[in-house]
Amino acid sequence: MEWVNETWVREFVFLGFSALASLQRLLFMVFLLVYLFTLGTNAIIMSTIVLDRALHTPMYFFLSVLSSFETSYTFVIVPKMLVDLLAQKKTISFLGCAIQMFTFLFLGCSHSFLLAAMGYDRYVAICNPLRYTVLMGHGVCLGLVAAACACGFTVSLVTTSLVFHLPFHSSNQLHHFFCDISPVLKLASHHSRLSQLVIFMLGVLVLVIPLLLILVSYVRIISAILKIPSSVGRYKAFSTCASHLIVVTVHYGCASFIYLRPKSNYSSSQDTLISVFYTILTPLFNPMIYSLRNKEFKSALQRTMSKTWFPLS
Repeated sequence: MEWVNETWVREFVFLGFSALASLQRLLFMVFLLVYLFTLGTNAIIMSTIVLDRALHTPMYFFLSVLSSFETSYTFVIVPKMLVDLLAQKKTISFLGCAIQMFTFLFLGCSHSFLLAAMGYDRYVAICNPLRYTVLMGHGVCLGLVAAACACGFTVSLVTTSLVFHLPFHSSNQLHHFFCDISPVLKLASHHSRLSQLVIFMLGVLVLVIPLLLILVSYVRIISAILKIPSSVGRYKAFSTCASHLIVVTVHYGCASFIYLRPKSNYSSSQDTLISVFYTILTPLFNPMIYSLRNKEFKSALQRTMSKTWFPLS
């Protein structure tokens, strides 16, 4: 009860786009179009993977989970942001802010661990191709996704609990467009070094450890690729990993900039700009990088469209 009595702030006011007041209607239209296109692209990818049996492989199973994470990720943040761009009062309740942070962190952390699982999938496919179907069976794939979600749930629960058990007595003006960790922590009346350290170490757990696992996988993958005698074989093997490498670079680059830099270097304007990139643009580009440049997926998409639109032909 002591925490409830000390919590004077009952709602937060978003100021993320306050400096762009004259452009907010334009931003609304741009972000709405991008959001709808993102939903449509991810829906096409997931439905194609489900409907075409040729894509019922571990790589595309992980891709469908990634697309569902991307869709849910944007759904937590973008609709509220779009409403706020047209609203005079851009507020969110204390509980709503906590729920948004928890859900956002859960999906983001699970996304990080899922990328590590996808790196392991590529490692097995290239380094142990003869045992691929055994090592990456359906049960193993489900187990890796469940482990990624369990890790994401644990980290997000601990982090959100630490943040929202702090007293918020003074300002409720949040210099961001959603309830991210650093902007909310900045409003806390006081917080111990222990809580800061725990939150930072959780960030290290979520970002550094999966990234190290991915790097280890790719060291072995590159070593195996270099042993392939033909240049065509080397190119084909590496092309199956290129999309994953691009997504990993963007995801861990943006997330590390936001969550692993010292608190003294915090800049609300920089964070807002980077956050727009990884909450709105990245969920659009990631599935496209993975799927729409992939010949196997394009063929499956054409087959699915033919069966759906011309079932009797």
